[in-house]
Amino acid sequence: MGALDGIRVVDLTRILAGPFCTVLLADMGAEVVKIEPASGDPVRGQGVASDGLSWYFAQFNRNKKSVVLDLYSEAGKQSLRKLLRDADVVVENYRPGVFASMGFDAAHLAALNPRLIVASVNGYGSSGPYADRPSFDFIAQAMSGFMSVNGAPDGPPQRAAPPMSDLVAGLYCAFGVVCALQSRERSGRGQQVESSLTGGLISMLAYLSAQVLATGRNPERTGNDHPIAAPYGLFEASDGEIAVAPSNDTYVERFLRAIGLPHLLNDPAYRDNAARVSNRAQLNACINEITRTRTVDEWITAINAAGCPCGRVMSLDEVFRDPQVLAQQMVIESQRPSQGVIRMTGFPVKLSATPCELRLPPPELGEHTAEYT
Repeated sequence: MGALDGIRVVDLTRILAGPFCTVLLADMGAEVVKIEPASGDPVRGQGVASDGLSWYFAQFNRNKKSVVLDLYSEAGKQSLRKLLRDADVVVENYRPGVFASMGFDAAHLAALNPRLIVASVNGYGSSGPYADRPSFDFIAQAMSGFMSVNGAPDGPPQRAAPPMSDLVAGLYCAFGVVCALQSRERSGRGQQVESSLTGGLISMLAYLSAQVLATGRNPERTGNDHPIAAPYGLFEASDGEIAVAPSNDTYVERFLRAIGLPHLLNDPAYRDNAARVSNRAQLNACINEITRTRTVDEWITAINAAGCPCGRVMSLDEVFRDPQVLAQQMVIESQRPSQGVIRMTGFPVKLSATPCELRLPPPELGEHTAEYT
């Protein structure tokens, strides 16, 4: 039995942020009924496919049931109303106001089911001058400032390769839903939950936002170097690169001892973090001169043994063969008769008493329509 066993979620979302929210709820045990148009969620036709199944779609729609409804017809709206009367949560990612214009405004939903939690994922939030604008991950990465701080110092702004704003917004929406479910235990009533692509990324800017809010100065792009810690980043081994993250003086000492450079701490240029940040380039040059003399594997063994965080820069195919990743069951398999084995990433949250589990393969389009209409 999952942590959210007995909770029914009506999922009106498509593409990524909304489906990521609802797959998190589904993995936790919720019954998620995915409402799709006759053409299906567009992600069904995107990414790498095997025997007609998009593994991209499978990743974000496992543990769900698929119901086809035409929500622009009265019959489709009536079927949705029937579902919502018995639901605990509805999640939608239309532009603000669209769901209400279809006849499902807040007052109508509250009258239909006072206990219903109505969750929305959108680009900018439902108020403010940009509320009506369409948005996708790339735009949110740009508009949140997230893109401006990524990239090399002498290069252009860079997006993160994964669709970070979709994933963060979906994660926040799922968190909000669980909070609203807990609140309903006390109040007996549902409420509205909202997360946005742009707001989610802004909340993740950490020390970068703190600098701007405190000083008014924009941070410079620093690539793989850490703007407020040194040494920190990628260093050259004889056969590749190692990632090293000595985040404070204790770890810096461990790192420099492990590579045979403890005497640098007696040099005024490197004595404390502020000095090391100011003299980062020459410090990195000293370190690289040493690290180039041994292999990645040799350095990872030595530096980890010294108690300093480090690791190799792994390609994704290496990640999904890595013994630690496999031990944590971060690669799981599903199976459908028509497609065979489908491999996907596993469950990042581990619960001891109510663990996540793969109960259902990704659904065929409309596979469960008869069950719910």
